[in-house]
Amino acid sequence: MGAIDQGTTSTRFILFDRAGIIASLAQKEHRQIYPRPGWVEHDPAEVWQCTQEVIAAAMQRKGIHPDDLAAIGITNQRETTILWDRKTGSPVANAIVWQDMRTEDSVREFSRHGGQDRFRAITGLPLATYFSALKIRWLLKNIPGLRERAAAGEILFGNIDTFLLWNLTGGPEGGIRITDVSNASRTQLMNLEKLSWDRDILDIFEIPEAILPEIRSSSEVYGTACLRAIEGVPIAGILGDQQAALVGQACFHKGEAKNTYGTGCFLLMNTAERIVSSNHGLLTTVAYKFGAQPAHYALEGSVAITGALVQWIRDNLNLIAMSSEIESLARTVQDNGGVYFVPAFSGLYAPYWKAGARGVIAGLTRYANRGHLARAALEATAFQVWEVVEAMQKDSKIELQSLRTDGGMVGNELLMQFQADILNRPVVRPAMHETTALGAAYAAGLAVGFFKNTDELRENWAIDRTWEPRMDGATRDRLRRSWKKAVTRSFDWVEPDSDSAPE
Repeated sequence: MGAIDQGTTSTRFILFDRAGIIASLAQKEHRQIYPRPGWVEHDPAEVWQCTQEVIAAAMQRKGIHPDDLAAIGITNQRETTILWDRKTGSPVANAIVWQDMRTEDSVREFSRHGGQDRFRAITGLPLATYFSALKIRWLLKNIPGLRERAAAGEILFGNIDTFLLWNLTGGPEGGIRITDVSNASRTQLMNLEKLSWDRDILDIFEIPEAILPEIRSSSEVYGTACLRAIEGVPIAGILGDQQAALVGQACFHKGEAKNTYGTGCFLLMNTAERIVSSNHGLLTTVAYKFGAQPAHYALEGSVAITGALVQWIRDNLNLIAMSSEIESLARTVQDNGGVYFVPAFSGLYAPYWKAGARGVIAGLTRYANRGHLARAALEATAFQVWEVVEAMQKDSKIELQSLRTDGGMVGNELLMQFQADILNRPVVRPAMHETTALGAAYAAGLAVGFFKNTDELRENWAIDRTWEPRMDGATRDRLRRSWKKAVTRSFDWVEPDSDSAPE
């Protein structure tokens, strides 16, 4: 089984055997483009080029031929928005990345009539810069003539999954234009219950339905690849990256949850076939839909900046040469020295949803050194996850017994122990860390019969290590209170219209 894992910072192609073990892997980073404060872009042509290169490299590395693959799944950074020319395949602009803040004014504009939650009952999502709808609207409004071309059917929209599938299956020469329910649920344009585009919301956002892909299940044969290295292989699974990790962690039962530590952190809890509305700052989203089976839903807590903070410390402050050095630097001190780092670079996501928040370092004294900054950066991830867990337990009325983890940061043992301490819950790391790619491979494998059912997938899941909480209650409470105080210092830093994008 193969999986294309197109993430925020890199693209990977991973080949798995039936036991979910990696047979081959190739990875390549792509540029992060920051044209203005708060703007984040990717070059779609570069992402597509990287995808082709990693597929070829992973196949060649182990001498694997297209006939050796049962199917391929796609998992992708969600919400990142691309508009491209139907005839040429050329993007009309850089992709607007999920972290991008240029639609702040639009959030305020649409919130004036019905509040930030005016579309939550239909889409499960609050008005925020995070989702695709306002990014589409911004492009249509700010690129001359684009709205007219879109209405005429000349322009196509897709998140990364749709863009890659279209190119993999022929592009301008008959490429297949679909998305799955998990990605569609992140656009703020899909009716959660009907699993279809909501025409009333499309009208409100002034988005022509002609640009949208068809919504399909997360596990079915969509078409076959035209790319030489995988020519003829069925592409049979699509899942947004966080939903893919839920599947890769075999969280198929109600109440089972996972947390992915990547560029941001994303905690998802399976709520089965029930749509659970949030009253505590979480999102309601589609978890997955396997073929003709009913859709499963999830509660999600999204944190924008976690691993990206480590990259920022590496690239902007030059405190470390490689991201992996953050743990050893943090271990040079016994605690955070009273320093708290709130990384609201893209505002605050769950559970606050404050677009006007900005990053804050609080509690600095002359005692603080680079080790304390490194430790505060790691602890910021754990504190943000704790707040999401608290919100999720309130919404779901389910007490988490342990937290299943995955993603690039789970190799950081200092972070994992502090996460267990601040949650006061065991933190579990699975034997297979690449659960996002594995989830996409599972979805594709189920579609073609490579895997019989989800029970077989559950049998593949195994524990690598568990961290038990060992912090005393008084210390935990003190740290939590100080974190809450630091978070409030980040609120409303940006005043309306002070550094927003032109409308």
